[in-house]
Amino acid sequence: MFILFKIKYKGTDYATIGKLQRLNVDDKDLFKFNCILNSIEFKSEYYKETQIESIIFSYGFKEGLAPIKENFKENISLQNYKNNKLPISYNPLDYGKIITTFKYDNYTQFVIQTKEGNLINFKQFDKYNEVEIFNRGNIILNYKDNWISVNKFIRILDNKKYYFENNQEILFMKDMKTRFISKLSAIKNFQNKFITLDIETFNKENILIPYLIRFYDGINCYSYWLGNYSNVEAMILDCFKDILIRKYNRSNIYIHNLANFDIIFLLKYLVKLGVVHPIIHNERIISINLNYGKDNEYQIQFKDSYLILLNSLMKLCKSFKVKNPKSIFPHLFVNENNLNYVGPVPDLKYFKNISEEDYLEYCTQFNNNWSLKIESEKYCELDCRSLYQVIYKFSEMIFDLFGRSVHHYPTLPSLAFAIFRAKFMKEEIIPQLSGKIAKDIRNGYTGGAVDMYIPENPDNTEVFVYDVNSLYPSQMHSQAMPVGKPIYFEGDIRLSDKNAFGIFYCKIKAPDTLNHPIIQTHVKTTNGIRTIALLGSWNDMIFSKEMDNAINYGYKFEILWGYTFDSEYIFDDYVNYLYNLRSEYPSGDAMNYLAKILLNSLYGRFGMDDNFATVNIIHKDYYSDFENKFIDNILDTKDLGDYKLITFNNINTLEDNNSTHNVSISIAASITAYARIHMSIFKNNQDFILYYTDTDSAYTNKALADYLVDNKKLGKLKLENICKKAIFLAPKVYCLETLDGKFIYKVKGFKHEVDLTMDDFKF
Repeated sequence: MFILFKIKYKGTDYATIGKLQRLNVDDKDLFKFNCILNSIEFKSEYYKETQIESIIFSYGFKEGLAPIKENFKENISLQNYKNNKLPISYNPLDYGKIITTFKYDNYTQFVIQTKEGNLINFKQFDKYNEVEIFNRGNIILNYKDNWISVNKFIRILDNKKYYFENNQEILFMKDMKTRFISKLSAIKNFQNKFITLDIETFNKENILIPYLIRFYDGINCYSYWLGNYSNVEAMILDCFKDILIRKYNRSNIYIHNLANFDIIFLLKYLVKLGVVHPIIHNERIISINLNYGKDNEYQIQFKDSYLILLNSLMKLCKSFKVKNPKSIFPHLFVNENNLNYVGPVPDLKYFKNISEEDYLEYCTQFNNNWSLKIESEKYCELDCRSLYQVIYKFSEMIFDLFGRSVHHYPTLPSLAFAIFRAKFMKEEIIPQLSGKIAKDIRNGYTGGAVDMYIPENPDNTEVFVYDVNSLYPSQMHSQAMPVGKPIYFEGDIRLSDKNAFGIFYCKIKAPDTLNHPIIQTHVKTTNGIRTIALLGSWNDMIFSKEMDNAINYGYKFEILWGYTFDSEYIFDDYVNYLYNLRSEYPSGDAMNYLAKILLNSLYGRFGMDDNFATVNIIHKDYYSDFENKFIDNILDTKDLGDYKLITFNNINTLEDNNSTHNVSISIAASITAYARIHMSIFKNNQDFILYYTDTDSAYTNKALADYLVDNKKLGKLKLENICKKAIFLAPKVYCLETLDGKFIYKVKGFKHEVDLTMDDFKF
């Protein structure tokens, strides 16, 4: 077929477009999509100035095949890939000289010689091309081009995808090598073997000095009193030597609220008894492993039971209905000079958090014969026995419900994570994220939004305090999570997939007049990293669903790069089971408490930074050599007498692609983002005035619509208080006076040991 076309302009002018084309019948689509469109595009500026009246085609036919065009095409846009220049074209004619053509039932094959001397095996199917490039008989590259529309196609090279439009790359995507968090198998043999230990101390120049230690193994309780020893070290070593026997091998030793205790002093003595391996994360000692005995063949582990049971021992005793409820003791009375005190009960001021009525009742038990030694031993033993019963009941309940042993996990999030993996998680669904992708997503990972908008309510008005019922679990239950194999992309992913789901790095612009900004970011200040919701423009990582929600409030986004995921509901069974379990038992019951803490402890485990620093204990005589060698990597040192506890970055540890990282920061980031989306309904709302918001609460000037409120449904609101006066000074700094006269206040970092009044908050 011979074809030539012209353009007739308005008036009498004609213009010939291109040269006479000689085409085979099968080439007509190539001519239509490539030759005509490219020619018009090349001269498009002229056509914008002069109106076209018509296009005229002239054609004729001749037997046989059209002759091969000998000249290589110039000015073809090229893609550089591994030192190869690939035409950004769907047309085989743009690759070089066509040596020969073969026609088959479902495709046409072209053999093409490139300008560089390579041969190309080009197979053109109905909606895609398959391309193989040969050099000296060897395949050096192969890929597939998928047709999308005129002048738009996708090139698939190895595990990468390149989106081209009008001869320009508009999007790049790359499948990331991914390992998945694995399921856990059932535990067949459950051993509830552990010890509880309690240490009583007094304060001397802001240093805690132990004067009594007791431990309980479920049968016997052993006591160690400072008055029976020459010094504290002798008392502690005697206690530990009684524990470090074969009988207690592989036991867990629980000390309640150990993290608030100066645990470093224990390490000073443990290093003298065996090989110590402390686990430290975020400058907090999680647990201490100690190997002891001949050739260090035995092992015990010290743990903080508060990290699993997040409550005071007194409240735990009530929930678990232990036989020996926690007692009271005047801790502030004890000092190094009165350990042998016998006499009247110490004054009420030496007791913590007890009423005068309880104090007077306690005094009736004594007749000027109150003994510090006897009462402290009774109190300490009661603590050990009570804690033992609580842990024993808790561990039995966890095993009966979920088949897991609490003794295998040092923290509540790690226990909740194990339960989820064993009973509720599907295989090959949640990706392990580490390295660059984890770092990128973590840069945009923020928590709940806490903001103060109006300092106080006017006189004769009320403030309504609402809390969301289980905010994070409700979002875990009702929203799809980022799962599957992540895909990295560069460009605006929404141009090719309007529903792309993932975490994107964007240029963000907030509306100038927004009363309550809803997108948070990290900002460096002189006091460290702060999280704020700001106006203006900035760049940040953002979850796609939070981006979509913000667009409704006038935010603008330019997507630059990011990661896409599959979406799936993965927590609904876990949340349903625990929420229903909680609903079956009254508040304060152990089962209700168990379900509550497991519901609220899982999501954060996915966002844990598992790049733990290396911890080592070395003798002080060798510290100088270590310091000289690793000075730039040492994060912290603590004195342990003859030894030093060193926390450092191990420079010899390179990122291991085969290592296990049971974290998935995208899950945690998405849950917190969904929670902020949920709370955004209270912001910029013309139906009411908003004074203050916390992660899961809102303080408004009027009652909210009934459809938002339900005490028993996940994600719905519950009315906590109606206040006649409220003062908000800053995030986490406020006070409330309720209609019934109750005074409530909160000051971040301030303990309630000193009573504040409304006057303290007035300005």
